[in-house]
Amino acid sequence: MLAVLRCDQRPGDPAGGNAIHRTTVARWVREVVGLLAARAPRLERALKKIARTGGGVVLLDGTLIRTRRRTGTQNRKNYSGKSKCHGLLVIALTDDRGRLLWASAARPGRTSEITACRHDQLTTKLRAASLGAIADLGFIGLDDSDPDADPSVITGYKAARNRPLTRGQKLANTALAAVRAPVEHGFAHLKNWRVLGKVRIDPKWGTALVRALLVLTNREVSR
Repeated sequence: MLAVLRCDQRPGDPAGGNAIHRTTVARWVREVVGLLAARAPRLERALKKIARTGGGVVLLDGTLIRTRRRTGTQNRKNYSGKSKCHGLLVIALTDDRGRLLWASAARPGRTSEITACRHDQLTTKLRAASLGAIADLGFIGLDDSDPDADPSVITGYKAARNRPLTRGQKLANTALAAVRAPVEHGFAHLKNWRVLGKVRIDPKWGTALVRALLVLTNREVSR
């Protein structure tokens, strides 16, 4: 099963070498993915674990997992105008070392990152756990806390057409980018599983697949 996930082998490849039918291998893969996905941490539990260990912030980011282009109107929602390809949007949290803590449900590629976070009530759950999140400029506007309260999502500064960034704002963006670097490493570890290079299965299996690979990735990194 790992050969299918790690090397993106077609089910027919291991089936032919073991004298079994490819549908049997495909069924085994779905069963293993389902069992592993059930072990993936849920958002509240992941945040509470960070809070118990004395952590103060998590790193927030999103990525598009490319899928095969399918015909029909049902697949149009998976087209991302930002990335100019079909895919599924996944939001993830990591700790300050880049270890994956949680992955959201895989949503259609046309979904914006802010919409996905609001659907998961991310800011509310961050405040409940007394944690903050550091994110990139794509998450500007996500934090809906009071102006006088501490922000639950910290982002950099975005330049306007007639208002360039000041030197201090540029330095702040550089510092935040350095702090955010580990979250990119976390996604890189996740995408080492070549099955995520271009998902060929039905998109409805996307959430289970990503969460199963999150469990395997954490197991591999901590080994």
